[in-house]
Amino acid sequence: MIRQRVSRVARRWGYWPPVFAMMLYLGFGSRAWADENLWEVLRSGTAVGLIRHTLAPGGGDPAHFQLEDCATQRNLSAAGRQQARAIGAAFRRNGIATARVLSSRWCRCLDTARLLDLGPVEPFPPLDSFFAYPERADSQMAALREFLSRPYAGSPRVLVTHQVNITALTNVMPQSGELIIVQPLTGGQVRVLGRLEPGGESEAVEKLIIDY
Repeated sequence: MIRQRVSRVARRWGYWPPVFAMMLYLGFGSRAWADENLWEVLRSGTAVGLIRHTLAPGGGDPAHFQLEDCATQRNLSAAGRQQARAIGAAFRRNGIATARVLSSRWCRCLDTARLLDLGPVEPFPPLDSFFAYPERADSQMAALREFLSRPYAGSPRVLVTHQVNITALTNVMPQSGELIIVQPLTGGQVRVLGRLEPGGESEAVEKLIIDY
């Protein structure tokens, strides 16, 4: 947004006024510094990455949804699959070649997790969508918080899930493919450290559709 506004000024004036050039430099420099800090804390294993599954056009799931049959579910589009690969490539560019990857059992999440290509994918029921099953929300969130509160030492953890789950845990409304970095605290609480869009270039391929 800042860059777009500064670009409009530059086009109008025919050159980059020094003050706007400095604003652009400082804005993008600080963003890059913040992003690197987020990758660093994720690499350390002290933080956890939450990823909303990549682009899967539509909303909810078909009425004949069956967990064991991907043909009955809403699935990733070609752009969503490309986006997931781009996210995995971003992890590797930032020093994370392998991770402990857990996923909702919904096919669009499992496919996102596998296309990251960061290691074996563990289906993890607490990450399942409860959009159509609100009665499951409390028990799933309790199980997820208990998992996050356990002492952990190992490779970075990446959890692939749905908007409703991430929002319930963090109060953040993530976009498809967005990476939310959180720090587990005592009592199953988490602190949101920041947000990254490592597959952002692929998101431009297809109009973003709010889904669950």
